[in-house]
Amino acid sequence: MTDRSAPLLLRVLLAPTSALALRPLEWDLLLRQARRGVLLARLAVTLKPWLEQVPPGPRHHLHAALMTAERQAKLTHWEVSRIQAALQPLGVEPILLKGTAYLMAGLPASQGRVFGDIDILVPKARIADIEAALFEHGWRFQDDLDAYDERYYREWMHEIPPLTHEQRGSSLDVHHTILPPSARIKVDTAALFEDARELPDKPGVRVLAPVTMVLHSAAHLFHEGELEKGLRDLFDLDALLRDFGRDPDFWARLVPRARALGLSRPLFLALRYTARWLGTPVPGDVVQAAAADAPAVQGLMDACYDRALMPDHLSCDSALTGSARLALYVRSHWLRMPTGLLLLHLARKAWMRMQPAKEAPAEA
Repeated sequence: MTDRSAPLLLRVLLAPTSALALRPLEWDLLLRQARRGVLLARLAVTLKPWLEQVPPGPRHHLHAALMTAERQAKLTHWEVSRIQAALQPLGVEPILLKGTAYLMAGLPASQGRVFGDIDILVPKARIADIEAALFEHGWRFQDDLDAYDERYYREWMHEIPPLTHEQRGSSLDVHHTILPPSARIKVDTAALFEDARELPDKPGVRVLAPVTMVLHSAAHLFHEGELEKGLRDLFDLDALLRDFGRDPDFWARLVPRARALGLSRPLFLALRYTARWLGTPVPGDVVQAAAADAPAVQGLMDACYDRALMPDHLSCDSALTGSARLALYVRSHWLRMPTGLLLLHLARKAWMRMQPAKEAPAEA
């Protein structure tokens, strides 16, 4: 979608040469939107063939974004090797997820893709051993983890509490499935491990098979309610579909695999909005098959996602953007928890927000 109603960032990412005609104030707006959408490095990669034609000021920011992405890639390779070393004695081969998987597998989706955490998927039956091994190698839970948060993660979530390395400061999310066990969508977790693939030059770690990787990306985006990075995640899906879609077998397996895993609805939404906003080419028979799982209130969903997926910047907002994001936030929690538990959880979050912030202890 390259008409003037779309945010400047989206128009430039879809038609890169249009950036060459931008005025200084437009460049400023473009960079601000890209930062808010966590898409500055992807913008830099997209504009790389024309980078020398970009004015010096914006070019400096784009060069810096490229250097940041390259540095993160190197650090991620090191962190993955440390995770693999920690879990190898257990005989556990973690499955890398999301941005880490794209990077380590060398996928086009990794170009300009930056991320804050390393995400891995491991068998739930081995969680206790895995935690112990990671603790032995320097990973720790956050200091502000209280009893409620501990219970929230242990009983209702699809991951243990986030870990941070005490020396390197790296963040690690350890998942035992891809959606909360309390969620209304029930995922066949065992099936996630069935077709995971080893990386030829990286023994000891694996990634999800192409079809399953797309479905996880779709579930992550369309089951979550905090969509500040929604456009970035939509570009992830576009890159994965274009890359994997060169294999006809991929399209033949996509909808059946989604139904087997319980992820038909997220797949439909992923295909709809990548095509709607990014022009992702999807075979007509796949679109038709996926449409069988369309929500009954698709018009309302369009009204919400068309607003909420845009960068979280005032220039991208309409009068209804805040309402759309709030509606999808509530929807995500409704999908994640039974009604009684949801009400208690939201009430507690509201109460905690009303409490005064704790003052830092005075320095001696």
